[in-house]
Amino acid sequence: MPWRVGPERRKAGERPDPYRVWLSEVMLQQTTVAAVRDPFRRFTERWPDVTALAAAEDGEVMAEWAGLGYYARARNLLKCARAVAASGGRFPETREALLPLPGIGRYTAAAVAAIAFDEPATVVDGNVERVLARLFAVRAPLPAARPELFDLAARITPAVRPGDFAQAMMDLGATICTPRNPACGLCPLRPACAARADGIAADLPLKAPKPEKPTRRGIAFVGLRKDGAVLLERRPDRGLLGGMLGWPGSDWAETEPVSAPPAAGAWQEIPGEVRHTFTHFHLRLSVMTARLPLDTRPRRGDFLPRAAFRPASMPTVMRKVHDLASAAFAED
Repeated sequence: MPWRVGPERRKAGERPDPYRVWLSEVMLQQTTVAAVRDPFRRFTERWPDVTALAAAEDGEVMAEWAGLGYYARARNLLKCARAVAASGGRFPETREALLPLPGIGRYTAAAVAAIAFDEPATVVDGNVERVLARLFAVRAPLPAARPELFDLAARITPAVRPGDFAQAMMDLGATICTPRNPACGLCPLRPACAARADGIAADLPLKAPKPEKPTRRGIAFVGLRKDGAVLLERRPDRGLLGGMLGWPGSDWAETEPVSAPPAAGAWQEIPGEVRHTFTHFHLRLSVMTARLPLDTRPRRGDFLPRAAFRPASMPTVMRKVHDLASAAFAED
């Protein structure tokens, strides 16, 4: 992993870069390693240290974040970078000192403190929760079991090489102690695993039933000016997809959406719909398109020249709208 410094490099005197550790941990929240590798490389090439990131334009950072989801993380990433840069460009070295920084919670503070600064902080992510639930045969369901699992993690966190221990536990959960079909025969903790001894390793951790997600509906308006410029708007900083560039649209609600086009024009609904699932709800969007005159004055949003438009810089749901609309424009 491009953000890791392995034990051999550590022995040679190389230390983990707190900036890279922090950036990777923020990116990896609710996201897979495979999805993070390329964005991490792009970020560190464009902004190689926290001072460079702090000086970046908000829109450029949000565009690079596109596809990683949970866009509040990107806004907090900038706030945190600017707070660190303002205090001299060095990250605090303890969990307690890291916690007040924007966007840094208990897990991220512990991970940065342990991995970058060798503080014996207790690091527990979803993979580690699974390892602990099986190792100690914790039968209480998640999320109620989390305090117990954290206490168990604290008991076994070593004072020596706590960062290597934390990363080893995360890797164990990601590669061997997996959610389905754990490879118990390969596990170095097999002799001590209470769940394996009881024959229930694959059943743990138990999880409380999740409530059914509601379905919300909305309308997205894709306006293409005759010179090729596209009509876009930047979403408010606060809220879902905050600060991201996207198509103007209606509110997303469980009731029937109200059509309020962002500009005067011959808007037409195109066949099909966009479906997307967020953490707390499913979304279905109908898409309306229009070719707009050169003198159009939009009520919402602004035109972006075609040459400057990059669909890849938009959130996934907005890219889905683009793909559906592009097919419709190609046919007319």
